[in-house]
Amino acid sequence: MSKQRDFDNFDEFVEGYRETHNKAIALSGANSDFFSEYKILELLNFEDNSKPLKILDFGCGDGNSSIYLRKYFPNATIVGIDVSEESIKQAEKKELPNTTFSAFNGVKIPFNNEEFDLVFTSMVFHHIEHHLHEDILSEIKRILKQDGRFYNFEHNPNNPLTRKVVNECEFDKDAVLLKPSYHKKLITNSGLSLKEIKYTIFFPRHKLFKVFHFTENLLSWLPIGAQYFIRAEKVKHLK
Repeated sequence: MSKQRDFDNFDEFVEGYRETHNKAIALSGANSDFFSEYKILELLNFEDNSKPLKILDFGCGDGNSSIYLRKYFPNATIVGIDVSEESIKQAEKKELPNTTFSAFNGVKIPFNNEEFDLVFTSMVFHHIEHHLHEDILSEIKRILKQDGRFYNFEHNPNNPLTRKVVNECEFDKDAVLLKPSYHKKLITNSGLSLKEIKYTIFFPRHKLFKVFHFTENLLSWLPIGAQYFIRAEKVKHLK
């Protein structure tokens, strides 16, 4: 890993990104769209999608998650940012209504204090050097409104299939996965209030395993799911 690496820029992977990703996750029995959509469906367990929320898709890439944010949060204003200018160009081509995309420098989030109700990020922090995590979270906290929510989805290094997929994926070669214990400590140290950690995707999506999928919510406490997410809030009494 290069010592100069602070965060991964996906400009070189934009062409054919979804095809490459689908190939990398073929063992899971699902495609890239499934993994984008299920995360937004998880948000619906906690969020009122009838409200006119302002949502930041942090590390939006080519906008695939924003498609489903737009679908399931019809009254929201959605903003996507990413360090990859080429990915932003692809996101803009989707022409999603009431959705804007822009590139940023990876350090300073270019928005005002307390501007967003919700910050969503998916599989981004393992592409950012760990020494920058605290500063990024400080920025996320800054732009969240009081009582605003932060959702951070990550790969679970405790899952051997996840490690195999990441190790073999072309654009994950420099990724350093976040252990759930590290992730929880990071949130706590940020001054955000940790509300939940939930583990997801315990079974492949092949038809053979479909009968077991309904049990995954019951297993969400078990730290061996292929992925997991943190839910945190900016509460008023914390600084």
